[in-house]
Amino acid sequence: MLKKKLLVLNTSIILGAGSLISIPSVYADYSTQIQQVEKSIDETKNKLSALEEKIKKTDAAIKENNETIVKTENDIKATQAEIKVLEEEIAVLNETIDKRTEVLAKRAQSFQESGGKVSYVEVLLGSENFSDFIDRVFAVTQIANADSDLIKQHELDKLAVVEKQAVLDQKLSKLNENKVELEGMKVYMQQQKEENDALSKDLEEAQKGNMEKLSELEAKVQAEQEAQRAAHQTQQTETSNSSQSTKGKSSTSSTSGGKVAYTPPANDGSLNTVLTAGNKYIGNSVYVFGGGRNAYDIANGRFDCSAFVSWAFRQAGISIGASTEVLRTQGTKISLSEARPGDLVFFDTYKRDGHVAIYLGGGKFIGSQSSTGVAIANMNTGYYQKTFKGHVRRVANF
Repeated sequence: MLKKKLLVLNTSIILGAGSLISIPSVYADYSTQIQQVEKSIDETKNKLSALEEKIKKTDAAIKENNETIVKTENDIKATQAEIKVLEEEIAVLNETIDKRTEVLAKRAQSFQESGGKVSYVEVLLGSENFSDFIDRVFAVTQIANADSDLIKQHELDKLAVVEKQAVLDQKLSKLNENKVELEGMKVYMQQQKEENDALSKDLEEAQKGNMEKLSELEAKVQAEQEAQRAAHQTQQTETSNSSQSTKGKSSTSSTSGGKVAYTPPANDGSLNTVLTAGNKYIGNSVYVFGGGRNAYDIANGRFDCSAFVSWAFRQAGISIGASTEVLRTQGTKISLSEARPGDLVFFDTYKRDGHVAIYLGGGKFIGSQSSTGVAIANMNTGYYQKTFKGHVRRVANF
């Protein structure tokens, strides 16, 4: 389209049957401006193309995250059903225990009212004859066994309540944890969408401005061509093309979103390897909740924050945890004033220590951010300044 439009910018105008008017000054006056606008248009095209690829990857990640959300919601429903059953079982046991406690209390009261002095032995010795003695032995045995079984079952039921309550508490804790993770996924997904939408809007607005500027320059060139045509109606010359500039299209490379070339781990234990391992993913990756834990994700730059941190250290041959829950207790906690490159920094995003990254020094860190994928960010400004609460850990001594 641009090439077709710019045909009007040639430095010669055809008049009549093969007559030409040479206007070398018109295009020369605007050629630099037009080349700059063309370059900006090409660069914006490349950025839009790269953004489209990133949006495709982000949409795929969001789709996976939605599937994870559905699974988590189903897990929550299943856990709630299990909790309801446990609560009903506990209620039945507690009711049974209350009734049995009442029976035992009445027996104790009856025993107390009788003076509490009549023993099984006295009952046996009070028999009138051998036959009466045998009957009393059988009766005493039955009563003793009944009391013993009653008390034993009473204790077993109370123990069952304790055990079931422990299971219930564990399931409730897991349920709450799942709910927090669910909300975190929703927050990350919304951030990804908003960032992409905003960037797309900005690039489209910039491209619209570029096209308007180009149209304005074309109109100016056309107006001057018309003026020169009117002033030189009788001039006939050969096409000189002396003012036509060779316009080379800018070929700014864009990130295609394809696979990142595999680089074998250095396993050298060096700080530099940890800090620079992720550079190849900058601008060519996407945040995926739970990503970065298999070969496909790693080849395609699909990481969540903790998986990226673990992967970067692994490139230097250093093994650390792959979840924020593990990393937030690993190594040694230090103050921000003691922080040096290679330490881990934590941010209270959707939950406490919800995001982790690798400190680079000077307030900068590298990590897999929900809005950018793998990128270098500044913890002294904006969102990360607000969410950083001073949690720094040293997991390796370089």
